[in-house]
Amino acid sequence: MTANIDMSALAVFIFFFVLVTAMGFFASRWRRAESLDHLDEWGLGGRKFGTWITWFLVGGDFYTAYTVIAVPALVYAIGAYGFFALPYTIIVYPLVFAVMPLLWKAAKERGYVTAGDVVRGTYGSRALELAVASTGVIATMPYIALQLIGMEVAIKALGLTGEMPIVLAFLVLALYTYSSGLRAPALIAFVKDIMIYIVVLAAIIVVPSKLGGYSAVFSAADAAFEAKGKGGILLDPAQLVPYVTLALGSALAAFMYPHTLTGIFASSGANTIRKNAVLLPAYTLLLGLLALLGYMGHAAGLQLQSNNDVVPTLFKTLFPGWFAGFAFSAIAIGALVPAAVMSIGAANLFTRNFWKVWVNPDVTAAGEAQVAKITSMLVKVGALVAILLLPTQFALDLQLLGGLWILQTLPALVFGLYTSWFRAPALLAGWAAGFIGGSALVWSDGLKPLHALAFDGVTVSVYTGLLALALNVTVAVVVNLVVPAKDSADDDLTVAEADSRG
Repeated sequence: MTANIDMSALAVFIFFFVLVTAMGFFASRWRRAESLDHLDEWGLGGRKFGTWITWFLVGGDFYTAYTVIAVPALVYAIGAYGFFALPYTIIVYPLVFAVMPLLWKAAKERGYVTAGDVVRGTYGSRALELAVASTGVIATMPYIALQLIGMEVAIKALGLTGEMPIVLAFLVLALYTYSSGLRAPALIAFVKDIMIYIVVLAAIIVVPSKLGGYSAVFSAADAAFEAKGKGGILLDPAQLVPYVTLALGSALAAFMYPHTLTGIFASSGANTIRKNAVLLPAYTLLLGLLALLGYMGHAAGLQLQSNNDVVPTLFKTLFPGWFAGFAFSAIAIGALVPAAVMSIGAANLFTRNFWKVWVNPDVTAAGEAQVAKITSMLVKVGALVAILLLPTQFALDLQLLGGLWILQTLPALVFGLYTSWFRAPALLAGWAAGFIGGSALVWSDGLKPLHALAFDGVTVSVYTGLLALALNVTVAVVVNLVVPAKDSADDDLTVAEADSRG
């Protein structure tokens, strides 16, 4: 990409960035509470977000700037295998429909703000709470850094160089998140998602028309993959098992992240979550259309320094400057929304499950809110420093591990909704086995997401996160059977039973 600045593109970019900045600061007055000095208000928006706000918010932090950049880049690089994100986003919503209303109900009734709160309330274990909370914070940090990577690609496409533009952008983000809390990304998500829809719909209509139609696009992509001897527009038989396991593992992990759970806990009711589980697959359609841009990059004959440049270069090459600026601003704003929610989710975890437990158990509600505000700023600064000082591959490798790690919190967070059979020591042992064993497997495989297994002379590759989860559950079951339970009368209903009784 050239370093020449297109002034019309830059002007459009600045206009929309200023617009969402103003909205971010205005958000503190939107649906205004008596005070934001409470985690329920600052960190969860008062738990009052209805169907449409939740739809934009959850979609906004689920489909991120890095998604817009990385999914087409993966399809450009390896073809059909990069489409594993589609079945994963289809699988995840039935899980959301079944599980998340129960989790929301438990959080609402008992004042839980984080996954750590839910685990402590269910099992009464500070150790298990600490494990789940620390996993959430660690897994979130590289995720925020990836948003910076997405924004960095868009800013460089404008011709802007140096570190100052991205530093200023995240400084503004930090300030309005501090001021408005979750209301800021919830309000900005409206603009972000509408812009992304416009960009993608324009691309799938205009780009093929300039390249000879979809038949020409697929033919060009197939020829490009055949020429380099890697990838293809159809899955190779050897890719089927890794494709399926990546999709399933990613689906199970998706709503364990603090930022997606924050969107769930901020909803106004269980039915709001169920409606969103029905409506959110519209984003899957968007994602599928977006992934096709990877094939279009081959048809356009782009010369790229990095696969991540495929989407920005397409827009710079085939669209007028003003629309390219619109597309780049949509990508940059697509980084602000999830980064804000992620930093808030991590801050809520630190405040509730670290600060309040181990540092200041008598902290007031206002004190909790203040600690969370400061923490959210520090989390963003940490992610920014990591991107500026460390290689991009470092963030990518950590994000790979982050998906595996966050998946290990699923048994502790979800099993207790349906059964009281599991006890805290067993779940803690399972978490440790999955976390350590999975990390060791990924390290031994050269930080690759797949591990090869041999059965009767046949070798298949399986997503390492699923293998770690299987180890997690197995160890939890064995420990639960071997370690005797303490003598105590436990007449509590599971959350599922309580829900079924109204």
